[in-house]
Amino acid sequence: MTLDESCSKGLTQEEVESRQQRGLVNGTDEIKTKSIGQIILNNLVTPFNILNVALAALIVMVGSFKNLLFMGVIICNTLIGTIQEIRAKKTIDRLKLIAAPKAGVMRGGVKQELPVEDLVLDDILILTSGNQVCADCVVVDGECEVNESLITGEQDPILKKAGDHLLSGSFIASGSCCARVEHIGAENYASKITKNAKYLKKPNSEIMNWINKIIKYIGFSIIPIGTLLFYKQYFLSGEPFQRAVVGTVAALIGMIPEGLVLLTSVVLAVSVMRLAYHKALVQELYSIETLARVDTLCLDKTGTITEGIMQVDAILSLSDRTKVDIENAIAALINTLNDENPTANAIRGLGLATPDWEYTHKVAFSSARKWSGATFRSEGSYLLGAGEFILKDDFSKISALVKEHSALGQRVLLLAHSPDPIQGSELPATIEPVALILLSDKIRKNAKRTLSFFADQGVDIKVISGDNPVTVANIAKKAGLKNADKVIDASLLLTKDDLKDAAEKYTVFGRVTPQQKLDLVKVLKEQGHTVAMTGDGVNDVLALKESDCSIAMASGSDASKTVSQVVLLDSDFASMPRIVNEGRRSINNLQRSASLFLVKAIFSAIIAVLFIFVNCGYPFQPIQFTLINAVTIGIPSFILALEPNRERIQGSFMINVMRKSLPGALTMSTNILFLVLIACSLKFSHEQISTMAVIVTGYTGLLTLFKVCIPFNIKHAVLFWLMTGIFVVAMLFFKPFFSLVNLTLPMLLILVPLLLAATSLMALYYHMIEKVIMKKAK
Repeated sequence: MTLDESCSKGLTQEEVESRQQRGLVNGTDEIKTKSIGQIILNNLVTPFNILNVALAALIVMVGSFKNLLFMGVIICNTLIGTIQEIRAKKTIDRLKLIAAPKAGVMRGGVKQELPVEDLVLDDILILTSGNQVCADCVVVDGECEVNESLITGEQDPILKKAGDHLLSGSFIASGSCCARVEHIGAENYASKITKNAKYLKKPNSEIMNWINKIIKYIGFSIIPIGTLLFYKQYFLSGEPFQRAVVGTVAALIGMIPEGLVLLTSVVLAVSVMRLAYHKALVQELYSIETLARVDTLCLDKTGTITEGIMQVDAILSLSDRTKVDIENAIAALINTLNDENPTANAIRGLGLATPDWEYTHKVAFSSARKWSGATFRSEGSYLLGAGEFILKDDFSKISALVKEHSALGQRVLLLAHSPDPIQGSELPATIEPVALILLSDKIRKNAKRTLSFFADQGVDIKVISGDNPVTVANIAKKAGLKNADKVIDASLLLTKDDLKDAAEKYTVFGRVTPQQKLDLVKVLKEQGHTVAMTGDGVNDVLALKESDCSIAMASGSDASKTVSQVVLLDSDFASMPRIVNEGRRSINNLQRSASLFLVKAIFSAIIAVLFIFVNCGYPFQPIQFTLINAVTIGIPSFILALEPNRERIQGSFMINVMRKSLPGALTMSTNILFLVLIACSLKFSHEQISTMAVIVTGYTGLLTLFKVCIPFNIKHAVLFWLMTGIFVVAMLFFKPFFSLVNLTLPMLLILVPLLLAATSLMALYYHMIEKVIMKKAK
């Protein structure tokens, strides 16, 4: 097949099928979401669910069926978690489908748009300006300039002709061509250089780490505690088998914070869906938490502070020509050349009127020549490009002016005129400078506000770029970045010690290599920082993978999107404050709700151990814990966990949770111990002791809820009083169902002092924990 035939026809359907059968398909390394079956299985078969089913089986065995009500909560929790995760999966899959890259391919003489993963070896790609090269290929026809900055970090475009190789991950800057795919899948250049990033990285999640520890500690302790408690009640105290089983099950159910794991997943899944509506694709749940805790944010200049496009700042005349003459020359030249590079697009953005000039010859821009130009029938020749390449020895006449503006971070182009025609691609003999066109990267509209947001939140910004450090620093300064004058050329950082010193001292880093990006992230992490990084190129992949939280732009390379935890689908850095605020809402609310769960778990563990040694029956039944859990934990936790909250995250997750949960847990435990010692010595019945225990524990749980609801608003007030009302109604009108009895005067004489003591004890324990435990933690 000749080159012309391959471009016009491409592969036939039979050739495509043959390659597919041999496995010569590009494929994809994209992260896949769980299937619906996997989600259902993962939510159904959990250690907590297995344990609760085993406990339910014991209840069924002794025929106390009303005490199975706790399984209703377990089933509801499992359903809620499954439904939320499936909804999150569908949202992510839909967004991934929208964002999935496509390739223009010629097959059977027809141009088609195909998903990148469907490409096969020898496919003919149709590439035009702005397209990303999605597989290594060879140019077979046409000519184009390629930007390989996403791979190498170098911004200058490279001219490619027939026979030249195009690397996956590069972009077509100008021109067009058709190219034959020569590598697929793992053989692609981009895949080879990112293979070091293909490793599983443990999420840097404080919440997940602590929840896993809690599960492990409870898992190790629950069997021996349950065994000893049952042995003591049945064999030593001689209680009936049914009561011993029900009491043991109640103790173990109380120790299991089954809702905490579910609540965490639900809250984060809701956050994923909320962010999806704002064009942010979260590929890992716990990255929301990590980003909310970030104290150092590494940014590239392009795509974050700037829009990735150029703008014309000014046109400075160097001759006696009028402004109209200069603008006519510029408009005619840009219209004639018809380039699609950033410079030409920036000049088009001026909206200059194009004169009716007829051209006789034109020369497209080349990165080797550094200029472009055209000869017009009546107006002579006009040239546009780098002054030193156009004027050569005469450049000294304007060099001072060019350096002055270059130092301000601007790109300076020379417009020059010659009365002589351009011969081939050679400069005319006589050239006169006409004007300087000053361009700069267009700063995003919201860049200043976004950078100000992070500065106000105490997040340290590091701008890392492969461009000239002076240029980068000036752009950062225009965008309002604090300490933008603290700039360094990274090519001068020769050792790791140099990099360590620079990481703390400097804000802007220019001429940074891909390896230095990775090393800089590592150094910042070693210095105790929680690091987030934004990137869009293959050269950013290793650093993105190393960071605690990685954010990619949808307009960037496929490799950067694959390894990143968050993808900004609109490629707008202004979305970052919204993501941070969503993370804060999730984590702050989870801390409040987690404290409610741990009150129950700590209290249950303490009294379960105590009742191994106390000569009295365990005072609770599972049905009673179901009531207490519903009004003091279950319902409030889900309502509180989904409300707005933008407070800055401070301190350790577990310390924040423990300072709220320990006072309530210790108050409950102390009151139950006093209650049992007094009531048993006065020969109260088991049912009477159980009733008083439920009242004291429920009251203390509501006290904890009261503290968690601070600061009070209408929603919090309604929640607290509604839960209190439900508890009171249950105590008054549903006594038989919850195995409660009527209160007698002797019971009231014990209860009233204990309830008053609960309020005082809560304040006392809170004061002790703040002054002693929290002081040591700091």
